[in-house]
Amino acid sequence: MSSSRIVLALAVGVAAFVCATGAARAQAPDPALVERGEYLAKAGDCAGCHTAPGAGSSAFAGGYAIPSPMGGIIASNITPSKTHGIGGYSLKDFTRAVRDGVLPDGTHLYPAMPYTAYAGVTDQDIAALYAFFMLKVAPVDSSPPKTELPFPFNVRASMIGWNLLYAGRGTAPDPGGSPQTQRGRYLVETLGHCGTCHTPRNALMGEKTSRFLGGGEVGGWHARNITPDPVAGIGAWTEDEIVAYQKHGFVPGKSVAAGPMAEAVEHSLRYLTDDDLRAIAAYLKTVPAVSEPGAARPAYAWKEARPAAVTSFETGSQRADLANAATLDGAILYNGACASCHGVDGAGTSDRFFPSLTSSTTVGSADPSNLVMTITEGVDRRGFSGHAFMQGFGRELTNAQIASVATYVAKRFGNPDVSIGEAKVAELRAGGPTPMIVKAGPAMAVAIALLVLVAVVIVVRLVRRMTMRKLPHA
Repeated sequence: MSSSRIVLALAVGVAAFVCATGAARAQAPDPALVERGEYLAKAGDCAGCHTAPGAGSSAFAGGYAIPSPMGGIIASNITPSKTHGIGGYSLKDFTRAVRDGVLPDGTHLYPAMPYTAYAGVTDQDIAALYAFFMLKVAPVDSSPPKTELPFPFNVRASMIGWNLLYAGRGTAPDPGGSPQTQRGRYLVETLGHCGTCHTPRNALMGEKTSRFLGGGEVGGWHARNITPDPVAGIGAWTEDEIVAYQKHGFVPGKSVAAGPMAEAVEHSLRYLTDDDLRAIAAYLKTVPAVSEPGAARPAYAWKEARPAAVTSFETGSQRADLANAATLDGAILYNGACASCHGVDGAGTSDRFFPSLTSSTTVGSADPSNLVMTITEGVDRRGFSGHAFMQGFGRELTNAQIASVATYVAKRFGNPDVSIGEAKVAELRAGGPTPMIVKAGPAMAVAIALLVLVAVVIVVRLVRRMTMRKLPHA
């Protein structure tokens, strides 16, 4: 190559580099937009589902099996990987996936991805989220396992009909709301998608809007009623207490977050500004109150401790423990598993490091789900003020033993009318009561197969008739 050509090639290369660099800089979004997107991703609890639990998991790389009555729904990789994530998404693709639950290739997401709530995310917030995921999240070039649900729930096209019935259309402004409650509404109904867990579901797994935030079921746990009903809900909570619960995961004398709520505190709520937390609290005070038949007093209002005498725990001169306890005696099981932290009297410790079992929403509730699940799975929660941990006893205790110790705890330190059976524990550990749509799954599969068969027969007959008409007649 001649020297003149070499010089020309270098000049063109340098010019191209300068132009490309300048264009990239011109198109680079404001760092404040990326920072805003990071905050919104926390408000939307994206990491709570799209980051697999356990040390060493890559942020937003998917792999977490979100519990559902139909089976585990595996969260996808939403890092900007070009091969395994969303790195090839345009802003339009990203918007459609977030708001409508539809991927660029036309695949319909299951509503474990709360697009029914995210439909109301503003254009500005969508742009900020897109900037964050594309520019600040590290790409991970690996794919989590695929979601494998039984037929007919594995037919994703069925979501088209479901979406027509239940997909969200956004959060319309409330002309009567203050700027604070408007912000709280946006955080609760849209970004925070609180109704996804805290609103009960109907037979087709759509939200019962008539009981908005009145309490729902999530993988064996009960998402509490967070409406302002003074008995069944949080009407007797102050706004300061609601803010503290979101930020720290506990309020002494009221409740301690565990299970999915603990995850929401750890991955999302503790990062929100005090202004946003107060906006949520203010808005929750304005939603329609949802009562629960038979609720005589708030679940945390059972303050009486009725512990068994210490002698009830003794076997001879040796105190029983879990190592030798095949017993179904709730008092002995409580002493072996719980009393070392919560005390024989259930009072916990004076510094509240180990909380009291009296004045507890979990222990005093007429619904024993969270008590059973806490005993089974324990508590592992990071809040603004530190790490709370309680060992789960699901491996050490049988379902019958968990039922016995849970009944003991409820009757001695909470609601004395609560009794928990082995079958109830088994049901909760399996994910909770089976919804009607899941029970009807086998019948639906047979019906669909018959419809397909009938359709095939009709098509075959039509083809034969058309063929016969075209044949020459003698």
